[in-house]
Amino acid sequence: MRPLPVDNMASRISQPALLRVLQGETIDPPPVWLMRQAGRYLPEYRALRAKSDGFLEFCYTPAAAAEATLQPIRRFGFDGAILFSDILVVADGLGAKVEFREGEGPVLEPLTPQSLKLLKLGRVRPHLAPVYETVKRVRDALEPQRALIGFAGAPWTLACYMCEGAASRDFAAPKAWMWSDPSSFGALINLLVGATVEHLSAQVEAGADCVQLFDSWAGILPDAEFRKYVIAPTARITKALKQRHAGLRIIGFPRGAGPMIDAYARESGVDGVGLDYTMPLETGRAVQQRLPVQGNLDPILLLAGGEAMTARIGEIRKAFSGMPHIFNLGHGILPATPPEHVAALVAAVRTLP
Repeated sequence: MRPLPVDNMASRISQPALLRVLQGETIDPPPVWLMRQAGRYLPEYRALRAKSDGFLEFCYTPAAAAEATLQPIRRFGFDGAILFSDILVVADGLGAKVEFREGEGPVLEPLTPQSLKLLKLGRVRPHLAPVYETVKRVRDALEPQRALIGFAGAPWTLACYMCEGAASRDFAAPKAWMWSDPSSFGALINLLVGATVEHLSAQVEAGADCVQLFDSWAGILPDAEFRKYVIAPTARITKALKQRHAGLRIIGFPRGAGPMIDAYARESGVDGVGLDYTMPLETGRAVQQRLPVQGNLDPILLLAGGEAMTARIGEIRKAFSGMPHIFNLGHGILPATPPEHVAALVAAVRTLP
């Protein structure tokens, strides 16, 4: 990493630590936040969620969604608050039929080349206005030293859910469409690129300090398709966002990227790379020579807690020391995780050498 220009250092010191790391600064101890830090593992979240009839209703109620965003900040003092929402609100905003069923998760009407024509980019911002109101409320309530992170699902991952109609082990439907009719599948990806740019841009306008792109199913693609449907759409999104919002920092999380992580770091245009928990630390360190990295504790180690968790936190801290690093998990917090384990993680990150 190149050192920060001396004349910019003073102004950056006043910014949240998480943003400073994304600008290339090394901070010790590193800032820490966790994917899915607002969620079912917290009793206060479960009590709040019980007041809403459905999950989408909860996401579209600014008072409730803002409270869910802030709960883990109050309890643990994370360095960043990530907006409480869901990646599939973009599909809902486009006009896809989305619902969340108790015990099943997201269920959609599977998209086809014919139904693709019914989706409308112009619906996204008006339909998702409550989400942007949530961002404003959180920004007003959040201390200035804590960053507010907006987010969206990356186009490939959104396409997976929209084509398959639900979570899947192999997502055969989008992959079959991708290969059998690349023209119409490319039209879907183009639509999702535009929708993602609009959704993230609106979050930045409402007060988000930085944004993260979740490409949760990037790892199921072969290398050529990874470049075409993960790296290339991400590069288009990052370019468009940075043209609209000078200085915006973007984290990319291509889960399961494996050996393609270097190409992603070089070509996607992101400012920081989230590493999943399967990524070897030495590979992550190589990526860190190019960009700040984020991660990558196994969420099951957080669930287990104890000495094994603390030891791994120390290994991660040591592996990524001396260069820009944001401590995080390598995927989201599991619902059965004891909150006291999360508190112990934050303490360990901030006190271990």
